[in-house]
This record gives sequence, structure tokens and C-alpha cells, in this order.
Amino acid sequence: MPELPEVEALKDFLTEHLVGHEIVRVLPVAISVLKTYDPPLTALEGAEVTAVHRYGKFLDVATDAGPHLVTHLARAGWLHWKDRLPDGPPRPGKGPLALRVALETGAGFDLTEAGTQKRLAVYVVDDPQRIEGVARLGPDPLAADFDEERLAALLAGERRQIKGALRDQSLIAGIGNAYSDEILHAARMSPFRLAASLTPQDVHRLYEALNTTLSEAVERSRGVAAGRLKAEKKSGLRVHGRTGEPCPVCGDTVREVSFSDSSLQYCPTCQTGGKPLADRRLSRLLK
Repeated sequence: MPELPEVEALKDFLTEHLVGHEIVRVLPVAISVLKTYDPPLTALEGAEVTAVHRYGKFLDVATDAGPHLVTHLARAGWLHWKDRLPDGPPRPGKGPLALRVALETGAGFDLTEAGTQKRLAVYVVDDPQRIEGVARLGPDPLAADFDEERLAALLAGERRQIKGALRDQSLIAGIGNAYSDEILHAARMSPFRLAASLTPQDVHRLYEALNTTLSEAVERSRGVAAGRLKAEKKSGLRVHGRTGEPCPVCGDTVREVSFSDSSLQYCPTCQTGGKPLADRRLSRLLK
């Protein structure tokens, strides 16, 4: 799933390639991705792109005509830039193509979604705050006013495990499964630790890890073409998606805890005092 660093890089890429250009056609291929109907998609046609913004994991293409084209790529969605779009309209079918946006230059981009769980979302709105997912977002962790004191206030009283708290978009915007694993590894903190139990020293360590992990990921992604961002993300991850590999810090084996629809990865030596975390799903399979 694209998270804050990748969506920030896509925002920068689209700013460079879209701003100042006219949208001549928006072609829906999978109608299910459209989550709004007023204004219609046709309201974007003939409009000039004036800016591209990011809200958490949402991308917002703003136009001089008023309407915004807002996208959430969800778990398996992606944006593919094309310097020259294919001639003729795309054909609806069982392929991954969901939406095509064409510019007056002949360039444009496709939104695609792999897999069977269709969660890619596209909105056309006069104000992005009309979108429930945008309106409920917590603060952006890379904003200038997101400091250690604000993180401490957000976590105070949180009875959830810190892994779940970091992934809650209404608490902190933009962090998903992968970067929460990376942040907690950098902070040397168990993903099962209760957020409310963190001491001021713990919060300091977590804040430093959060800021460094996300900032470095954004810098690695900056200037990378849209088509190579997925590979760039994977290459920079130290524990997420690396079950069975050696931890790059201590050499211990990276372990995994599985859930019904996701998993987390961690290093026992770095994060849990050398003790493996309980994996109830695996335990059931072994009985």
C-alpha cells in the first residue's frame, strides 16, 4: 500500500507534470472506483491543473475550474504516468485499469488496481474536506507544527497497542503497515506496547524514529519516477516484508506476526528483549 512517503513523491511528480496543463478527458473504466457523482467527471474536462496536494494518503489534483480530482490508492492501487497515452478509449474488462486522465499534450496517467479487493477510490469534489476520509484525518507527521509534545498528547490515554495507534489515520495521517513497522524498529519498541504506557523517554525515542524514518523515505523517493517508487520503497525497508532475513542492525532473524488480513514484522533483539511475540494464527496452525 502506498503510504505517506510514496504519496508525497507522487504529489511532487504530478506537480511537475500536471500543473499548467489542461485536462481534456477523464475516462472511467471501472465505474466502482467513483465515489461521488456531483460534480460529474466531465466538470474536470477543459480545466487547467493549478496544484497537487497530499492529505495523508490522499492525492488531490486541484483545477482552476473549481473541481478537485482526489484519489486514494488503497492497498493495491497505483498511478502510471505515460508521456503518450494510447490512441482510442480504453476498453472496460477484467484488467487492472480503473481510470484514465488525458492532457492536451497527449500525455496523462492511468489509475490501476491489482487483485480482487477493489478499494481504489476516486472523488470529484468542490472541496476535499467534503470527503469523509480526508475530513477525519489526524495531523500530518511531517508538518512543521508536529513536534514531540504533540505526539505525546496524541498518545496520552491511548489504550491501544502502539502499532495500531500509529496506523490510525484519524490519530496521525499517512502511516500504514509498512512504515509503522519501520518506525517501531528504529525506536527499538515492541509493536504490542500499549501507547498510554510510554514514558517521556519512550515518546522522545518514538518521535525521533518517526521523523527520521519518514523524512529519509521521502528523500529517497524524491525525484524517482512514478513507475519506480514501489521498488524504491521496498529497497529501503529494514524489517517490513523481510521475515526470515537478518536484522540489518543486530543480525537477529526478523520475525512475523500474522493477522487475518495483514502481518507485521519485527526484530526480537532490537524490539522485544529477545522474546518472540505471540502469533495466535500460527499457534492455531501448529496445534
